[in-house]
Amino acid sequence: MIIIGVDYHPSFQQIAFLDQETGECGERQLNHSDGEAERFYRELQPRGVSVRVGMEATGHSRWFERLLAELGFEVWIGDAAEIKKLRVRKQKTDREDARLMRKLLLENRFPRIWVPSPENRDLRQLLWHRQATSTGWRRVRREPPSLFAGRRLAQVPSSQRWRKRSARQIPRRRATAARLVGCHRRSLRSWKSRVPRVWSSSVGIPARACGRTHPSPTAPGPM
Repeated sequence: MIIIGVDYHPSFQQIAFLDQETGECGERQLNHSDGEAERFYRELQPRGVSVRVGMEATGHSRWFERLLAELGFEVWIGDAAEIKKLRVRKQKTDREDARLMRKLLLENRFPRIWVPSPENRDLRQLLWHRQATSTGWRRVRREPPSLFAGRRLAQVPSSQRWRKRSARQIPRRRATAARLVGCHRRSLRSWKSRVPRVWSSSVGIPARACGRTHPSPTAPGPM
């Protein structure tokens, strides 16, 4: 098995690896922009050896985790707070962090945490996007009264708020009211066109596939 400790950054990663079969070890810095990191891991797959990669939890490594899952490698995500407690040296460098990841993996002291699968993450992201979209739609519908009041315009009945003749019912501010009504009608149409697409694509997703903290996708509510 090849053990790889990774100190991950958005633009590059510092690794410390050890091949337990041959005893080969080393350290490298792999850039992400030129594809160097992806080539390195893809070249390991034809060798037919098992690979275990350990890294701290971070919010910018989604593509990297997908790549390792596609290649069939083990990905261990560690608790950053626990790893910090296990750091002996106060000096913190990329090389030292990568060595620490490798050392914890070899000594079976790596503070591994549970992470959802890529498919589970996709479902969660879809539901979060649906909730944000529906919330934005409601917010757009509620904004015109406050905008009219801020410009000393007469309040328009809710039943006529989205009609063209609403602008003609507002005295002394016809041009301004027309622009406001037109702007919000366009915003409303935009939100209306987005919400059904997101809802229809997420209908039928089992709630248990998205984690216990998420409600049923057919009943939008706080995520």
